[in-house]
Amino acid sequence: RDLDSSLVGSEMCIRDRITPPRTAIFAATIRRMASNSDTLVIVGISGGVDSAVTATLLLEQGYRVQGLHMTNWDEADEYCSAAEDFQVARQVCGDLGIPLHHVNFSAEYQEKVFADFLDEISRGFTPNPDVACNRYIKFGDFLNYAERLGADKIATGHYARVRQTDAGEFELLKGIDPGKDQSYFLHAIHREALRRVLFPLGELTKADVRRIANDAGLPNHARRDSTGICFIGERPFRDFLKRYVSGAAGKMETPDGVVMGEHYGLMYYTLGQRQGLAIGGHRDFGPEPWYVAAKDMQRNVLIVVQNREHPLLWSDRMATDSIRWLVPTRNDTQFSCTVKTRYRQTDVRCELSVAADGTAEVLFDEPVWAVTPGQYAVFYADDLCLGGARIAAAYSAA
Repeated sequence: RDLDSSLVGSEMCIRDRITPPRTAIFAATIRRMASNSDTLVIVGISGGVDSAVTATLLLEQGYRVQGLHMTNWDEADEYCSAAEDFQVARQVCGDLGIPLHHVNFSAEYQEKVFADFLDEISRGFTPNPDVACNRYIKFGDFLNYAERLGADKIATGHYARVRQTDAGEFELLKGIDPGKDQSYFLHAIHREALRRVLFPLGELTKADVRRIANDAGLPNHARRDSTGICFIGERPFRDFLKRYVSGAAGKMETPDGVVMGEHYGLMYYTLGQRQGLAIGGHRDFGPEPWYVAAKDMQRNVLIVVQNREHPLLWSDRMATDSIRWLVPTRNDTQFSCTVKTRYRQTDVRCELSVAADGTAEVLFDEPVWAVTPGQYAVFYADDLCLGGARIAAAYSAA
């Protein structure tokens, strides 16, 4: 990019200006840029550093790039950063010299993601709306909208990789940064979407991305990453839920029936939770921390146990809903693979038995901590994401 434009395509000038070991590299780069120049990629620009670096890398690779910013949550309050995100997105695209489109998917989000989230919560499950958002919004409505704008491909700042097989199939792989790999959240997208998406950050670490952003002078190079559920953000979870669903207070008990306190409503708690239980000072129990081990929906009782190693917090097996496969349907109904039951969990080897209706029984090679119904089990063969399913139930030998 720093060479005079008259050099591009001039083989003689290239040989004069570049030492022999770099000539082949430069020529390959020019060919790649030329081949990419006819491809319009629309990047989901969120306002964060990941999407900004995604657009930067694609420009460097010679693609025609445009940005598209989504609004998925209309409510404006002290916890919502949507307005600020949009302004940062505008600044990023202005600095990069690319157009920025804007689309509001709030109605679609309410219908396809949030309604199901509330239903799951009210039934005592712990849903993961980010998985549904990826399936229906980012790689559904967003993809379709981008194609109406003329996009050949879309790109996002996810830490994952796509690989094309010799048979022409497209596969989802983990990102190389184990601390940022986001294939877990992408397992439910439609297989067909994989042939139309680019993940430029899949071969990078977060440190690489920050360095590229700083070197490129991107205005958000030091902006803090967003955390929390996508539409809730970092607001108090219980206060948010009270606006949509009502939960009845009830007892917190040990497995032996000893009452340890009162809960605010079962929907506000998840298995393995330690914070916010307000249990302490009972003279019959030691100082070890307490954890949520189960929800008794019929009696409206929260079951709590002491010590993280309590056997009721560990599961030997689980049952799932029907699996959504990201690979061609397997003929074998029983096979070994690895599984994650939550984001950033170390993969656990398991034996997977798939029924005719697509549901599965999963036997872990070793017990897994706080397997939570409503969350997702995602299956892998090394770095290859096979697919995943909602966890229906978890079982403990205890």
